[in-house]
Amino acid sequence: MQDPNEDTEWNDILRKKGILPPKETPKEDEEEEELALQQQSVVKTYESMTLEELEDNEDEFGEEDEAAMEMYRQKRLAEWKATQIKNKFGEVVEMSGQDYVKEVNKAGEGVFVVLHLYKPGIPLCTLINQHLSVLARKFPQTKFLKSISTTCIPNYPDHNLPTIFVYFEGDMKAQFIGPLVFGGMNLKQDELEWRLSESGAVKTDLEENPKKQIEDKLMSSIRTSLPTRKDSDDSDEDY
Repeated sequence: MQDPNEDTEWNDILRKKGILPPKETPKEDEEEEELALQQQSVVKTYESMTLEELEDNEDEFGEEDEAAMEMYRQKRLAEWKATQIKNKFGEVVEMSGQDYVKEVNKAGEGVFVVLHLYKPGIPLCTLINQHLSVLARKFPQTKFLKSISTTCIPNYPDHNLPTIFVYFEGDMKAQFIGPLVFGGMNLKQDELEWRLSESGAVKTDLEENPKKQIEDKLMSSIRTSLPTRKDSDDSDEDY
């Protein structure tokens, strides 16, 4: 009698037609498949864990899992370090003139630096420092610095304050000098954010210049208040 588990072309045809039952899987093969599935499950567990979870569950894995666990631990550690490097700033740091080369010229590859020259007692400088503190937290990948003007640049004239310089890898990319450039005490945080984004210092989520919206409203208000040509003609007839 022919063995139904025998690998022959005729048996394959009979199995497809349902005449013969499916070929039995040897017990050893079943155990190997089950072990492979378990290993895949363990690997998936590693992949879904954070660095902290890997450390917390270290005792739950056997010796045979140590190599895989160490691999994923190193992967998570590298991801964490990359995040820390990218978001390593997050605040406005006070800088002296002696620190200029280290803080600006040697800020690092791919790093934008925003430097605010200010003086205490100048209201617009104080306002800009407040705005920059918020923006530094919003854009932690950008390095925000501030320095008393004459401490950073001897004899720097007060009428140039506030001043903001934008650098990238040591090269100046933009400069904003004097109160008129900033629009005086009416300067809003999102307006400053937009100005910095134009220089590349920050990647804003603003879709258009906030200042433009104000200007459009102002022009619309002016047009509404101006007399129309018909009104002017009627006025002339009155005389």
